[in-house]
Amino acid sequence: MSTIGFLHTAEVHVGTFGDLVAEVAPGWSDRHLVDPSLLADARAGLPVEERVRARLAELAGTGVDVIVCTCSTIGPEAERAGVVRGDRPMARAAVEAAGGGRIAVAFSVASTMEPTTALLRDEDPAAELVLVPCLEAWPFFEAGDLDRYHEVVADRLREVDAEVIVLAQPSLAPVAELLPGRLVLSSPRAAVLAATTSGVR
Repeated sequence: MSTIGFLHTAEVHVGTFGDLVAEVAPGWSDRHLVDPSLLADARAGLPVEERVRARLAELAGTGVDVIVCTCSTIGPEAERAGVVRGDRPMARAAVEAAGGGRIAVAFSVASTMEPTTALLRDEDPAAELVLVPCLEAWPFFEAGDLDRYHEVVADRLREVDAEVIVLAQPSLAPVAELLPGRLVLSSPRAAVLAATTSGVR
């Protein structure tokens, strides 16, 4: 049995991604490493590349077949280290689905804005991006009130004029269910599918 390893920056993602592996890649087992300090330090503007590489090496040492970094903020560092960047498949799908139209980018942590917009521009330099900061929602996530966290973000997005809405952090994925009739993309499912079907190692 092949094994997919995940580097997370929040414990809540272990269940989310573990359930997705069981659903979309039942022939795979999963292993998780969680280090919240990587996101905390990145948000504070501290360098984290060496520590990201060390954590990825630690995960690789457990014998996993493929590694996914699920945190958008440290995605660039992870991709430079040669692992699957969790939000890349989502960004590619967003550009394709938008067809040259507007892409709304929702984020609840400011440090996510630059790497996500740069990723979308990497997929399409001409992409028309509409930034939707939802920073007021993050304290609810930190307090463990996920329902309120998702509701606050959904409220910000209901009137946004865009062909596609990108939820820039895995923690925002459930927001899609609160926006019926809108094309909303998030990274968890796309990341698991890409990692378990693309042959990336």
